[in-house]
Amino acid sequence: MTLTLGIDTSHHVAVGLARDGRRLASLVVADTRAHGETLIPLVQRACAEADVALRDIQAFAVGMGPGPFTGLRVGIVAARTLASVAGVPVHGVCSLDVIAAQWRDAPAEFVVASDARRKELYWARYAAGKRVGQARVTAPTQLPDLPIAGPAGYDLTVTGPAEIDAAVLAARWNELPAVDGEPFYLRAPDAAVPTTRKSALPRLRLPR
Repeated sequence: MTLTLGIDTSHHVAVGLARDGRRLASLVVADTRAHGETLIPLVQRACAEADVALRDIQAFAVGMGPGPFTGLRVGIVAARTLASVAGVPVHGVCSLDVIAAQWRDAPAEFVVASDARRKELYWARYAAGKRVGQARVTAPTQLPDLPIAGPAGYDLTVTGPAEIDAAVLAARWNELPAVDGEPFYLRAPDAAVPTTRKSALPRLRLPR
């Protein structure tokens, strides 16, 4: 019997537990800017709610985005670090795929979209429940005219699941395409390395 912890920080902070495909706990902190402060306490709460210890976790599943660089990185680094310390595997999947898997009575075609800030959306198209092509980042006006799931925002009408359920991530990661390489950042991080040196010395005024 495999106990799996799911972590996703592609949008909000979501943590879930499942044992052999059966949901045990699912918690969310609806904050897109407090991933670092809230993730580990949320993991501890999920374990307490399911009456398991963190040392009992036998596998980790983590959402690989798309999502903003800093928030997404928090979840991925936490999952990989916890898995490394415990000596157990970590499995990455596309976060949009998890939301698509949550839509039980999904139409033949639909999109899953997530607020990417900067007046843009991360999104992917699905047919028969499977992702068609790669995830993208565009303006909301470029979204296909299809039913929508996910935390899209921008006053779009969402008819499918509106948020990721990390318990579904923990329970069904093995049914989804694996993402073992780089996360889906889709665009460069907001922070940039300076291209010029800034002197820390005071500017001297020479006498005329």
